[in-house]
Amino acid sequence: MTDDAGVSPAPVLPAEVLDGATAAPGAPLAVVVLPGRGVGLAAGGRRWSVPGPPADLLAAVERAVRPRWVWWSAHAAVGGLVPGVHLARCHDLAAVHRLLHGGVRDDAAAVWAAAAGLPEPAGGRRRAEALHGTGLLDLDGTGEAPLDAQGQLSPAWSDGRVLDDGAPPGEQLARAAEFAALALRAAQAQARAVAALPEHRGTPVGAPLPVQTAQAESAAALLAVELEAVGLPLDRRTAEGIVGAAVGPRPRDAADEVRLRAARDAPVTAEFGGPLDLRNPAQVLHALRGLGFDVPDTRAWRLERLAGAHPAVAALLRWRKAERLATTYGYGWLDRHVAGDGRLRGAWSSADAAAGRMTAQAGLHNLPAELRPAVAAEDGHVLVRADLGQVEPRVLAAVSRDAGLVAATTDDDLYAPVAAALAADRATAKIAVLAAMYGQTSGAAGEALRRMEEAYPTALAHLRAAEAAGREGRDVRTYGGRLLRLADAAASGADAAFAARGRFARNAVVQGAAAELFKAWAATVRAGLAGTGGRIVLCLHDELLLHVPTADAGAAVDLLHGALAQTAHRWAAGSGVRFVAEVAVVQRWSQAK
Repeated sequence: MTDDAGVSPAPVLPAEVLDGATAAPGAPLAVVVLPGRGVGLAAGGRRWSVPGPPADLLAAVERAVRPRWVWWSAHAAVGGLVPGVHLARCHDLAAVHRLLHGGVRDDAAAVWAAAAGLPEPAGGRRRAEALHGTGLLDLDGTGEAPLDAQGQLSPAWSDGRVLDDGAPPGEQLARAAEFAALALRAAQAQARAVAALPEHRGTPVGAPLPVQTAQAESAAALLAVELEAVGLPLDRRTAEGIVGAAVGPRPRDAADEVRLRAARDAPVTAEFGGPLDLRNPAQVLHALRGLGFDVPDTRAWRLERLAGAHPAVAALLRWRKAERLATTYGYGWLDRHVAGDGRLRGAWSSADAAAGRMTAQAGLHNLPAELRPAVAAEDGHVLVRADLGQVEPRVLAAVSRDAGLVAATTDDDLYAPVAAALAADRATAKIAVLAAMYGQTSGAAGEALRRMEEAYPTALAHLRAAEAAGREGRDVRTYGGRLLRLADAAASGADAAFAARGRFARNAVVQGAAAELFKAWAATVRAGLAGTGGRIVLCLHDELLLHVPTADAGAAVDLLHGALAQTAHRWAAGSGVRFVAEVAVVQRWSQAK
């Protein structure tokens, strides 16, 4: 809506929103957004229904108050509003629910039930998603109360029907305000539960670590929405050139696609000496055995060891790379996921269902190395890439407080002092550390693990305790407080199931803590980029990729290092553990080493 001069008028907000209940920066303010209609707000025992463009309303409150926004999930609340408005702080009910309760459900009904101390309701979504403005809801019965006789969130409220049922706008906004008030009540219950979680740090800095983790998880959920909206800059011409060089020109039609596929297959089948369906693992395994290779399967890592033994194996490995580009990252993938603005976009999750790493769809988390040259900064910009160095063993040192391993983290290359302690070469030291975290006990890994037991007994005891809990089907929590639900997985009594749970728990207490450190770092970097032209465009396991104006490259490098030091000071307070990041300023992702 614009006035006669064509300028959007300032949104009209209740004075008490700005001056009363939310006057203190960081005070909780719950919001439910109705796209195109307005917002429902709740704070301090009061609620408001505010019509108008939601992005303008949120931006106005953010500028005036800087609250901690409370919402059922970032996707549901602001999925259509970012990146146009920057919100500094939030409490994401779905994200904090996953931290507190683990599992795969984080829909509003499950979140409310847990916050209210009720049994988890039946059904529900496995992941929170945008509920409103879908244009697909045409249901009656929307006059029901938000809570049923058992205190559970009623279906029409939990799935958003009451907010998109064709009722008068004023009535829908009133419901949005009531739903926001419920969100605020759930957030207060979550905050009490988080504060009651045990603190594992030796010398706490600032808020208790679980509170910091809840804040970082919430920020990561908002960052996930922003990553999807912003996208990863991709040079489409370079990408098509890479695909074309590997798989040939774009097929004209289905028949041409069949012809090109046969042309890719021919050099490989010729090396094997006869007809062969390369897409059939059983046939490939039989053909390899026919050449004298007695291998149990056709996994790439196994075949790579044999690449120099026969031209057919080398040809097969080359074919596999081309086939992956053709089928998963080929022309169709580019057409589906790269928009006209040259950005690759896919849905993001702030935490997978296992240890809590950020994940993405559309191939963003599995982009082949061959395509990295296509990830390129736009004109007037650069990519700033930062990679946490040897983060999991450094995290192990922090969470276990093993004095010897803590001392090793002072070195830029942690494996060098570990090698000295084990009286081994660096390669063996690396195997030993990985064997410790992943529970490998056979071959060279087993021998290396025995050396680790002697050199770093406290770290190994920490891992063994986690493994024992997993084997026994006991739930465990990460260093930051995330629940890993293992009791639910204890139904099978098979030895293999016991062992698998044990290995999962052994690694998850490290990988999960590393994910929490990473997200806290990413949240700090996100805050530091506010008000600049720079954005985070990729979170890849232990790696951050920023897209910033060329003139801001130096500041971005300083921000990454400073944010890591700040995060480590809070997260690993008193541990003495040193965290490092390798930072590079490049034009193309492939240029970063």
